[in-house]
Amino acid sequence: MPRIFTAIEIPADVAQTLTFLRGGLPGARWIDPENYHITLRFIGDVDAQVAREVASMLDMVNRAPFELRLDGLDSFGGRKPRAVFAGVAPSQALMDLQAEHERLMQRVGLDAEGRKFTPHVTLARLRESTSRQVADYLSIRGSFRSPPFRVERFVLYSARSSVGGGPYVVEAAYPFAAIPAKRAM
Repeated sequence: MPRIFTAIEIPADVAQTLTFLRGGLPGARWIDPENYHITLRFIGDVDAQVAREVASMLDMVNRAPFELRLDGLDSFGGRKPRAVFAGVAPSQALMDLQAEHERLMQRVGLDAEGRKFTPHVTLARLRESTSRQVADYLSIRGSFRSPPFRVERFVLYSARSSVGGGPYVVEAAYPFAAIPAKRAM
């Protein structure tokens, strides 16, 4: 059974800037830069037939390229932090793309995603890191901001069953097409 999800890849130059944030946080297991991504829709462990249906349904997405920027660092988990991540600056195009993925996955028969979409790039998974250590790390590096980058496709990733963090394999790529502007009458 493949474990699959849709995502936006992080360009190599942006991933390189994220690597400068590694270190200085006890108990952190840093994600390899080639595995950085922004998850659009986690699908999970599905059989091969559902995976084919998902891949086919994603062919229906017709979007124009858009720009994103990573903006700030934060953590998930509150008093028991479990991950440090780079946030994504607000983007209506990203929110619309994610909402479309959600609708398509429900049409395939998957349950609705229960969590609110919080676009981010996971930098590290945490074990034994205290909230104080995470706060100290974020106070030094939290103002991180990447240069804008152009998103020209999304991908369907597969992952081996593990604790997380990759390696991820691109099973299919879905390029965006330039959508012609509407003509004034």
